[in-house]
Order: sequence, then structure tokens, then C-alpha cells
Amino acid sequence: MLPFFKKKSKQQPTLDGQEAQVSSKELLGEEETEDSREQEVHPVLSVHPEWNLASEDWYAFQFLNMECPPLAPNQLSLSGIELNQAENGTYQITAFIRNSLSKAIQLKETNLVLLNEEDEVLGRKAFDLSDAGKIPAESSRPWQFTFEPEELFSEEVPEAGWKLAFQLKPSSRRHSLELEESWESSLAASSRQQLEDMVERLDPPKAGEFNFMGLKAKRTENGDLHVTMLIRNGSEKDITLEEFPLEIIDASNEIVARGGFKFEQFKVKANTSKPWTFIFPSHLILKDEIDLSSWTAQPPKQAKTNIQSK
Repeated sequence: MLPFFKKKSKQQPTLDGQEAQVSSKELLGEEETEDSREQEVHPVLSVHPEWNLASEDWYAFQFLNMECPPLAPNQLSLSGIELNQAENGTYQITAFIRNSLSKAIQLKETNLVLLNEEDEVLGRKAFDLSDAGKIPAESSRPWQFTFEPEELFSEEVPEAGWKLAFQLKPSSRRHSLELEESWESSLAASSRQQLEDMVERLDPPKAGEFNFMGLKAKRTENGDLHVTMLIRNGSEKDITLEEFPLEIIDASNEIVARGGFKFEQFKVKANTSKPWTFIFPSHLILKDEIDLSSWTAQPPKQAKTNIQSK
């Protein structure tokens, strides 16, 4: 078997990728056991029985496994080791499949995503992980993953800081709240908790569905209309809004405001809901007296909406 690691003159091997953890319940659909063991699990190295490793590779894997962070009970993770690109453009990724359960697991065909440091999706592929064999209890198994050029969404794949992660089905993942950075820094803790509770109570969007839910609409003293909505993404892909026309219909069933909104980088991550406030300046208000006791927001008919997903 060929050596796994690029030869870096007299340097110790390093973990070039990041760690991506998931609960066994989310990935395998199994109920988590009440574990009386210590709260940190340090999986031990487990090399596939058919791998005939050179001693230097075995010691390198042993060293890198000890560098990985501990897991909580009932977790699985992928810990990135090394990423190499062949001359034909194929990417060969080496990563640990880590198991903190108190029993062996056998993975099946599983969707994995390749992410950069900003968690942007660089590639997606289904891998038959049954080839990795049974992963013993509390163990860490090195494995290799190949992405062909056509399976990548970007030509820019970093050598370090990337992450290989399990992609969970929407039905397996809890729909959660996501906040834009400006909201993170300005929203009061009590308001955030209210939003989190609301997202928790609401039925999540159907698989692949992208919709909006009105939260609040009010006129300001200068006549502007502020409309806050929850943007809900039920798909497996991140959604980026670039151009979004919107009209507001009040309780009288009349269109009272219409405008177009452009965004630089407004992303709603997969299976999340993000609040946002759309501001209609007074000159976009179409009616003097507005009844906001009930209202609806919708894209105008035949309007161009620029939404990208990946």
C-alpha cells in the first residue's frame, strides 16, 4: 500500500481538516443510551483489517488520533487529516471515522459534504461506508474519500481548514434558528429565546420547501414601513438571496407597499429559519391609511426573484 502522507521534510504529521460531529440519534436513528461512563470519550485507533500499513503510516495515524478532540458519549464524527489533488483534478481525502458509542457500528451509504472554513459547501457525494467495515466501540478508523471534479461546486478547495461532514436528512435534523451577524450582536437574549421557542413550536417546512412567515409589521414616525419576517429553508442546501421583490397586503386585502430588495450575501443555511426586517421607505407606500391588524407578504406576480441554492 502506498504511503498515505505527503513527505514534509522532518515535520510531524498534522490534522489539516476540521472536526465535524453528529449524534448517533441524528445519523443512525437510534435512541441515545444513558451513559454512566465518563463524559469524555477518547476513541482509540482502529485500522481496517485489510489495510497493510507501513509502520511510519501506522505511527502517524496513532499520533494524529491522539491529537483529535475527545467526543461526548453517543457521538460520531469525521476528523479531517489530509487532502491531496491528483493531476486529473481528483481530490483524495483522508479522515478519521470516529465512534464514541459503547458498541460497534456499521455505516451504510451516507451523504457527505465537503465544506470550507466558512461552512460553504464545496462538494457533495454519497459514499458506501459499509466498505469501511464495522467500526468498533470507542474507536477511530482512518478512511479515504474521493471526490471527482464534477462532484465539486468550486474550483477553489483549500489544503487546510476544510471539513468533511455527514449530511443529515431534513427529517433527521431539528429545524433551528439562524441569525445574521448583525442580529447576533444586537438582539437581546430574551428576544432571541422567544425566536428560538417559536421556531421550535412551529411545524418545520416540508423537505425542499422555502417559505416566509410574517412576524411583525409597523409604521415608523417618518412614514416608513418595517416588516419583519421569518425566512424558512427546509431544503438540504443553503439558499442565497440576491434579489427579492416583495409586496405587502393589509387587512383590507389591498396592496399597500411594493419594493425590491437586493442583498450582497444573504444566506439561509439548510434546515434553518432566519428573521429579517424589510424596510419600505415612505415613497413605496401605496396607501395613506394602512390596516396592519392582519397582513400578508408575497412576491409580486411575474416578478423576478433571484434565489440560488447549493
